[in-house]
Amino acid sequence: MSTHKTLYIDTEALSTLALVQAGLIAPVTGLMNESEAREVDRTQMYKGVPFPFAFVLAPKGEKNRKVLESLQKGETVYLLNEDKKVGELTVEETFHIDPKQRLYNIYGTSDPSHPGVKNTISRLGEIAVSGPYRVEYPLIEDNINRINQMITRTGAKFVTSMMIAANPLNRAHERMIRQAISDADLLVIFLRKPFTNEGLRYDIRYNALNRFIDNFIPRNKVIIIPFENTYIFAGYNELILDALLAKNYGCHQLVVGKNHGGLGLYYDQNRLNSVFDHCKDIDIHIKTVDEYVYCDTCKTLVSTQTCPHGQHHHVHYHSESIMKLIQSGLMPPPILVRKEVSASILASLFPDRFENLQQMHYSLMPGSGLLEQQSEEQFYLKLVELYQTSSLT
Repeated sequence: MSTHKTLYIDTEALSTLALVQAGLIAPVTGLMNESEAREVDRTQMYKGVPFPFAFVLAPKGEKNRKVLESLQKGETVYLLNEDKKVGELTVEETFHIDPKQRLYNIYGTSDPSHPGVKNTISRLGEIAVSGPYRVEYPLIEDNINRINQMITRTGAKFVTSMMIAANPLNRAHERMIRQAISDADLLVIFLRKPFTNEGLRYDIRYNALNRFIDNFIPRNKVIIIPFENTYIFAGYNELILDALLAKNYGCHQLVVGKNHGGLGLYYDQNRLNSVFDHCKDIDIHIKTVDEYVYCDTCKTLVSTQTCPHGQHHHVHYHSESIMKLIQSGLMPPPILVRKEVSASILASLFPDRFENLQQMHYSLMPGSGLLEQQSEEQFYLKLVELYQTSSLT
């Protein structure tokens, strides 16, 4: 029977501890003690680099509180996740934090109706512990190895990156991806993998993005990396953390849309300013791209900055509205979402949706006359072709 004290941490905390342990949020490489934490919260700097709030471990729960109150300097405590030992920590000190102030530091608000605040309140305790730690979380090492192997294999000298949710992948995302690879040897797409169940499941988004890249983008130009979107990336300082992560993964540039959450607060008569002043010490180039829309006069995807036609000619790529179509089981128009992507998502989201699928396929679709086995994905693709047949519309 082990006599070691234990702290229970959730997977979100484990993932964040592993990112820091791997040096991916450097110069932060460990948990901050009380004086470091207060200094970072006051200055929003750490070792000469912008860092928006203290990096501390303060797990919630009555068992955790009792253990934290009893810890002595030099003691080793086991870290448990889902009742499995995932690491250990040697105590330097424990100290009280103000959860409300910490929420404000991360999100710019402590209003419980804010989705990020609501999520973090449920997991944030009042006592933090600092000290050297070690955790096991293979996903992070796997990500580092995959990127390094891709750089070695392709000989990439200039690596650019973007962080997207692709919820769902739309034509504007596609344009951003094409633009990003046009001036880089390699594009790393960090596909956000949140710890909530909002939107499409990660595997559905990954498969849809993969379908686009495999079929419509040159091979060896793009790699998709799962990016666990832990609470530290969810606040209004998100861009600073994104930039640090991309740089430490070996990227030279981060491409962001001008509707990126971390940019919204920094507009001054449509001029970006202090966010870039704040990021200049991170040593990565941040490139912003204009919003893309479909113009019904230009008949193509255009930047809002270069199209001469007014708003009333523009179709916007509003992710939440496109998601509502998909969640209702409707196929978005191909000007919004590529038909191969829509078919992949709908077939995953509504498996076995149609009774007698083969009969419907044979009855509705033009074909060779032979009864061939057709998948739901193929059915959706054929359906789009019918929608696009224009002689009777």
